[in-house]
Amino acid sequence: MRTYVLASKNAHKAEEIREILGMGFEIITQTEAGAGEIEVVEDGASFEENAAKKAETIMRATGKAVIADDSGLCVDYLSGAPGIYTARYAGENASDGDNIKKLLTALDGVPPQERTARFVCVIALARPGKETRFFRGECEGRITAEPKGESGFGYDPVFYTEKYARTLAELEPYIKNAISHRSRALRAFYDAVMEEEAEL
Repeated sequence: MRTYVLASKNAHKAEEIREILGMGFEIITQTEAGAGEIEVVEDGASFEENAAKKAETIMRATGKAVIADDSGLCVDYLSGAPGIYTARYAGENASDGDNIKKLLTALDGVPPQERTARFVCVIALARPGKETRFFRGECEGRITAEPKGESGFGYDPVFYTEKYARTLAELEPYIKNAISHRSRALRAFYDAVMEEEAEL
């Protein structure tokens, strides 16, 4: 069994990652690994810096292999914003609705072809005595003029996917999970682990 600590206290996220990776992977939270008291401040200038800081901090505390992710929405017209500030785009305690409202206001009057965007997820893998590795996944789309759909969270109601001609909030969860930026980053991580083992 390949065991990795997730630099998060979120048991639901650990379970979601475990399901994506499949049999042979055990993902435990930092709390289960004995590092539940640690709070990592995400003050990096990129997804990579934030993910690495979380993974390396928990790795040093536990002495185990750790994975951490950082993700966000990057809108081309806004020069990549909100980016690392995705969750707090409209302020520290902003709701999903607040963030969406600010985004749509920033894009008011911008034609559909110029509203291209992508969700980005970067996973950092930190292991004792080894260099930190990164795995990136992206989900391409564009920002709609108004929210549509009831499922999902965050910016899902305004993120339109050309392939399915619907927003992420209108897709069935299993479809969204299959095309999500996190699942793509995790698949890259999975492939790298398998390749390493094959070389041993």
